[in-house]
Amino acid sequence: MELVLIPTPGMGHLLSAVELAKRILDRDHRISILILILNIPMNSQMLNSFINSQSRDNHYPTRLTFSSLPPLSNPPDPTSPNYFQTLISLHKPLVKTAVEDKVKAGSLAGFVLDMFCTTMIEVADHFMVPSYIFFTCGASMLNLLFHFFVLEDDQEVDIAAKLNEPGIELDVPGFINRLPGKVVPEGLVSKEFGSSSRFFDHFKKFKKSKGIIVNTFTELETFGVQYLFDQASKDGVPAIYPVGPILELDTKGRGGHRGDDEESIIKWLDDQPPSSVVFLCFGSMGSFDEDQVIEIANGLEKSRYRFLWSLRRPPIEGELELPSENEIFEEALPKGFLDRTEERGKIIGWAPQVSILSHKAVGGFVSHCGWNSILESLWFGVPMATWPLHSEQQLNAFELVKELGLAVEIRIDYRRDWKTKKGNIKVTAEEIENGVKKLMSLDEGTKSKVREMSDKSRDALEDGGLSHKRLGQFIEDVLNNVA
Repeated sequence: MELVLIPTPGMGHLLSAVELAKRILDRDHRISILILILNIPMNSQMLNSFINSQSRDNHYPTRLTFSSLPPLSNPPDPTSPNYFQTLISLHKPLVKTAVEDKVKAGSLAGFVLDMFCTTMIEVADHFMVPSYIFFTCGASMLNLLFHFFVLEDDQEVDIAAKLNEPGIELDVPGFINRLPGKVVPEGLVSKEFGSSSRFFDHFKKFKKSKGIIVNTFTELETFGVQYLFDQASKDGVPAIYPVGPILELDTKGRGGHRGDDEESIIKWLDDQPPSSVVFLCFGSMGSFDEDQVIEIANGLEKSRYRFLWSLRRPPIEGELELPSENEIFEEALPKGFLDRTEERGKIIGWAPQVSILSHKAVGGFVSHCGWNSILESLWFGVPMATWPLHSEQQLNAFELVKELGLAVEIRIDYRRDWKTKKGNIKVTAEEIENGVKKLMSLDEGTKSKVREMSDKSRDALEDGGLSHKRLGQFIEDVLNNVA
């Protein structure tokens, strides 16, 4: 039986999708997986290198295959409001063509679709096979979406209008604390170009799937996961499979940026005392303008702590591009900063994040709170300071600080649009200095909680662990659905 897996073509989503595929293949020899790579203009060198390395060093040569779809003959206008979703939707005919042979052979078991590729449910329906959603965020985000579905559909509440009320706080099932409106993802709040309505229309398709695979583990989000299970027992709500943490920890398998860059970074870390370095990295889309870079630099300098800072050159304003993968935004730094901090700091472009977080010299992580980064940091037992930028990162930061007590706050509600580069007022040098000092001098109680969660994240994947059991249940359900 063969599953077709369609990830969103970005590194954060692709890495975890490929790792999910490998986990499934390791567990059951009866399943094969075809991973379809959607062709989008923003595909980076790093993403292509990763795909090539996975194809080349494939441990499942007959059971795991990658197929990159051809470019669209008539791609949408990059400036259109619904560009990204239109781009994915236009790939449907190409996906149909790519899997027709599987259908003829009678081997197609179903589709596993990234959370932003739900339009492909129509393709699964066309072939009369089930579809499953791979939800790459945590249980808290999924609970928020389900709650808003109920408010919009059953109670006819205008969510966008409600969330724009000053000082609004919400009682959301699956959360211990009341949820401030300012940490809700921008896509649910903004009415510009009908953003919020399109967002809800997209995620309402979740209920058309057979099940939702969630990249979390019960021990981390106990309260939220239990509420999801309660919902899944009701009519019309698909099965829930919390199978995480799903992480790509094999840095050799990532392709591309290794060699001299990584070697020099690790060599520098080798020369630092244990737990003495604060690591700053803001994800594949994270970059700042010159004013904010100056504040970060001044805050780090005043903190007096050792630092490793991923400072990537931002894209040209107005361009739909990611920050540079290699270039350091060095000219934005205050005059003399590099000389004054030479003995205790290192600035890099691309960051081999897993290799850095696993190094004994790293004692804290200033993070944008992307879900993959959170899971990686917890896996290695590295405490975090929150500095979210966009997407659901504000919600993740709120959960880490307020719900779970696993991080300290630099900001929780900071928001920056990665397309327009517009956002909240800059974070000051004083806030950064204080946040770094608080992170690097954490009390033993918080450090112990982080270490304990690290142990639990690993136990969840072992034979007998809850995530291990849920993945087994998913595989059993897939096979039963085609029996």
